[in-house]
Amino acid sequence: MARTERQQTGSEGEDEALAHLARHGLTLVARNFLCKGGEIDLIMRDGAHLVFIEVRRRSDMRHGGAAASITARKQQRMVRAAQVYLQRCATLPPCRFDVVAIDAGQLRWLRNVLQM
Repeated sequence: MARTERQQTGSEGEDEALAHLARHGLTLVARNFLCKGGEIDLIMRDGAHLVFIEVRRRSDMRHGGAAASITARKQQRMVRAAQVYLQRCATLPPCRFDVVAIDAGQLRWLRNVLQM
């Protein structure tokens, strides 16, 4: 199935974020976790923490940039997907939500941006 340009750009941003986070010691658990009502781009381990990561990539800073594009509705969908994912866990690990925002090629890793 052919991918749209937007999907390709998103995938490239996720690849860049994954490489950056791996260089900082995080390990990949799952990528593009989908469930009814939500999605998580990357799920990674950071020590004992399970980290749910949203990746946003923008070519420029118009409209507030990549991080500003994460609406309240998107945040709700991230929390919902994380809750579904955590139902698989026998014991609940400490968790956090991070964002990797890539604006005009500049990557920013924002840690612990949401409370569940």
